Amino acid sequence: MNIRIAQPQDVETLFEIRTSVVENYQSREEIAELGITSKSVTKMLETDCRAWIAEIDDQAIGFSIASATEKTIFGIFVLPAFEGRGAGRALMQVTETWFWSKEIEEIWLVTGNNQSFRAYGFYLHLNWIPVGVESDGDFEGEMKFVKKLAKRPEADPSDHEL
Repeated sequence: MNIRIAQPQDVETLFEIRTSVVENYQSREEIAELGITSKSVTKMLETDCRAWIAEIDDQAIGFSIASATEKTIFGIFVLPAFEGRGAGRALMQVTETWFWSKEIEEIWLVTGNNQSFRAYGFYLHLNWIPVGVESDGDFEGEMKFVKKLAKRPEADPSDHEL
């Protein structure tokens, strides 16, 4: 599997993957009603947002997209035929690493507030912490998860040999 940074010419692929999912399905029309269009995503990629595409044999099978300013992951989606093969985990790892490299110490995301959803369990498995239900704006009834940068223990100066 290869993970690469998405380019503006990949935006249509992102939409194809996004509208292929079974859980949390939204049509292009429903996504557009939220203001998410090819034009808006292309513009996002020109700012502080980044998207990554997971590929197997040059076929795009999943993507993640995140914003440094918002300190959030907007989404991770994998084609149904490729679920359970590690693409989601790989995309999450590269996305989290990007945030940590920017010295962002806490990130967040929202997902459906249904513990039977695969995404809900996926985030728990990757040590994301559910902190409460979002009930305003576009995220009504969705669970907010957060993750903090793991702090490395500070070296004790008395441990150094002279």
